[in-house]
Amino acid sequence: MADPAVNVAPATRVRYWVLFFTVTLAVVTYIDRVAISFAGPYIRQDLGLSEIQLGWVFTAFALAYAAFEIPGGYLGDWMGPRRVILRIVMWWSFFTAATGWAWNFTSLVSARFLFGAGEAGCFPNLTKVFTIWLPDRERVRAQGLLWLSARWGGAFTPLLAAPIITAVGWRHAFEIFGVLGVVWAAGFYLWYRENPLEHPGMNDAEKALLRDGATRVSGHGKAPWGKFVRSGSVWLLCWQYFFLNYGWYFNITWLPTYLREARGMNVAQAALFGVLPLFMGGLGNPVSVFLSERISKLTGNVDVSRRVVASSGFAGAAIFLFATTYVQDPALAVGCIALSSFCNDLAMPPSWAAAMDVGGKYAGTLSGAMNSWGNLGGAVAPTVIGYVLAASGNNWNLTFYISAAVYAAAVPCWWALNSVTPMEGTE
Repeated sequence: MADPAVNVAPATRVRYWVLFFTVTLAVVTYIDRVAISFAGPYIRQDLGLSEIQLGWVFTAFALAYAAFEIPGGYLGDWMGPRRVILRIVMWWSFFTAATGWAWNFTSLVSARFLFGAGEAGCFPNLTKVFTIWLPDRERVRAQGLLWLSARWGGAFTPLLAAPIITAVGWRHAFEIFGVLGVVWAAGFYLWYRENPLEHPGMNDAEKALLRDGATRVSGHGKAPWGKFVRSGSVWLLCWQYFFLNYGWYFNITWLPTYLREARGMNVAQAALFGVLPLFMGGLGNPVSVFLSERISKLTGNVDVSRRVVASSGFAGAAIFLFATTYVQDPALAVGCIALSSFCNDLAMPPSWAAAMDVGGKYAGTLSGAMNSWGNLGGAVAPTVIGYVLAASGNNWNLTFYISAAVYAAAVPCWWALNSVTPMEGTE
């Protein structure tokens, strides 16, 4: 009698198309988000903005992004991520284009605020997609790939934006960038299924891998807000992400201005050197996953591995950013900023993996809360930098001292954080 196991077909790989859609969306997200930093000097000249006003333009996006992250993540848990993601992408694509229609400071701030409100909830809902569409062992690697793609999308935006802005001007450039999201949304709408077990291309073996995750598809109308507020792990997770974003937002807001005004680079040089910090940040994500897996095998403790990698990353980010203030050569200064960005992103996969584990079926809501609090740090940083520059006579070193101190504050958060135990009652 034949062994029935011999006739079992290997699992199909339909689920990996989720990686294609999430990765490409991450790239589009950061193109639309980072383009404003490179266009900043042109916008400032055309609209007659001061340093403080440009800082508020940067902050408007981050403030709205932070404010609408929790509702965006909650809606994904309640309604399912498909409809929410489509709404998010279409909304932010429109206001990306609308950025190019601004005629003064107020209209530009309004467009960027509404752009941030639209983009909010994107990454929490992609995290929700991972919890549904991928087995446990693949989710952390997926987060590493997602953030590698996001950072590299931002890294190469200056090289993409420079020729487009030169050819058609910054206004039409934002219209072009807005079209990218519309194209993505059409493809996602046609392919994605809320429940992976309903996808026609998936065989029984692959469905068996995803059966547990598919139980998270069912929506819920009530999140355990009381448990969120009372959980020390939730607060530590949120605060460390606040510190992470405060230091990192410099790279997608003030960096091109810093390179041109403080380091004397021209437009082409600023575009070229501006690639490096986000490129190195992207590399930090797969390196983080690799180190976490190796430390987990050595210690037999996932929590310890996340703690070591994330806290080491924050310490390194602070050290390299502090070192920037002592470097005279512009290329070496960019190198220090890039190494700081690399260390910063060592903390990214542990942060999002912790949100998935601690949140359970409320992963969308919790990751939205974490990203919301984190982006408050991103909202504060550009404006603080603008005021510090105005008050100190463009003392860029002072801005780096502050950011380095903020990074250092994240280290004790991770040593006190339990990143693997779900909140009571969420499962």
